[in-house]
Amino acid sequence: MFTAFVVWLDQYVFDTVGLPSSIIPSLSIVVGLMLVFRNQTSYNRFWDGRNSMNNLTTCIRNLVRIIITNSYNGGNSQIARPLTAAEKQDIERTIRILMAIPYAVKNHLRAEWGAAWATSSLGDDVDKSGTTVYNPVYAGLLPEGLQGHEDEGLGLPYQLAFFVDGFIKRGVDRGWFHAPGASQMQAQLNTLLDAYGKMETIRLTPIPVAYLIHTKQVLALFGCVLPFAMVDDMDWWAIPIVSLVIFTLYGIEGIGLQLEDPFGYDRNDIKMDAIVGDAKTELDVVLDEWRRLVGSVEGIGSAGEDGFVPSELFLKRA
Repeated sequence: MFTAFVVWLDQYVFDTVGLPSSIIPSLSIVVGLMLVFRNQTSYNRFWDGRNSMNNLTTCIRNLVRIIITNSYNGGNSQIARPLTAAEKQDIERTIRILMAIPYAVKNHLRAEWGAAWATSSLGDDVDKSGTTVYNPVYAGLLPEGLQGHEDEGLGLPYQLAFFVDGFIKRGVDRGWFHAPGASQMQAQLNTLLDAYGKMETIRLTPIPVAYLIHTKQVLALFGCVLPFAMVDDMDWWAIPIVSLVIFTLYGIEGIGLQLEDPFGYDRNDIKMDAIVGDAKTELDVVLDEWRRLVGSVEGIGSAGEDGFVPSELFLKRA
């Protein structure tokens, strides 16, 4: 509408209201640099968030792998022995906690605190109104009797890391993990928390408001000047051309706004729900296979066959 008004003034009211078209390249450079910086910063946040989520799930995979492959042997011996009921419960509890960490991270980044303690009977993390609701799958992974302190500022992912750290110490005491192996597990846990901290930084550190305001001001001023710079050369064609240019520029600015916080529910955000669900499905398969392996060890052990070495995971057993 503004461009049409400028063209009307140029055609019917004044001899000319146009500005030299040579000003367009100079203004375009300024606008282009601002938009490039804006979008590059937003995409870096998106990409860093995705990489951090991948690092987190990789650390969980490594911890589960180490726990599974070291928790059925007889300490420093190469001979397998049946696990006690308390040991099996401790292992499964720790693996479930590791499964719960991605859920806790996802909810923390979305400011959906207390999802595991909500009273709704629905099955999703949030309902259609965006309110946090009860997720029985997530709640079933958390330690029994866990008391959250999110209202006091303690993030649940960090809280769950203490349980994993305690299990590593108990594993060393039982002879499951040698000192170098335990150190590697500690390093994986530290990397996991580092990835969580990076995602938290992205979530809690927005683009400076002054820069956002100035970007919108520059786009608005460019949109106001552009019709005057094009009216003499384009006449009425200036209307669709200016519309196309402004649509493109504001579209680029909108993309940056979409990618700025990549942990939400928008179509362009990181698929947090899919990543978390895939990780749980993967670890469920590993845990089921471990249960079958432990069952085979217990069966042989109860039959009195000393010196039995169990078969590997994921191999068909007769």
